[in-house]
Amino acid sequence: MSDFGKTDGAATREMVTFLVGTQEFCIDVMVVREIRVWAPATPVAHAPGFVCGVINLRGTVLPIIDFAARLGLKPTEPTTRHAILVVQIRDQTIGLLVEGVSEILTISQDIIQPTPDVASQAAKDFVSGIIATEGRMISLIALDAILPHDEMAA
Repeated sequence: MSDFGKTDGAATREMVTFLVGTQEFCIDVMVVREIRVWAPATPVAHAPGFVCGVINLRGTVLPIIDFAARLGLKPTEPTTRHAILVVQIRDQTIGLLVEGVSEILTISQDIIQPTPDVASQAAKDFVSGIIATEGRMISLIALDAILPHDEMAA
């Protein structure tokens, strides 16, 4: 576990970092229920293109979202090196297909910078902040944007 930007007295957060392509992202460790190795998903008819399908997770049907495709990047061709981050978004548990989980970081809340104004609106919707530290640029994901309310109801 790394301590980035940690200062005495400053509020800290623990983040799980993961890769999609060459980009590094993170989410709050408190929303992560577990990390699983890739398992083939059963396709779902008429699902959005970013939905890989569903898997059986101890008797519960778990939808798997291709995180790269959801961000508008090239869809992932999963291998055994990929991981599924099982996360809680609002009242739903989903799996996020990512290329790999990197580490858990403890960061100071005050090093999270706002998403730059030059970013597209879509980028601003998915990225709630940027952590720039030790030569790394880590995008903090706004998980609520992964499944908008209208798609949750579908």
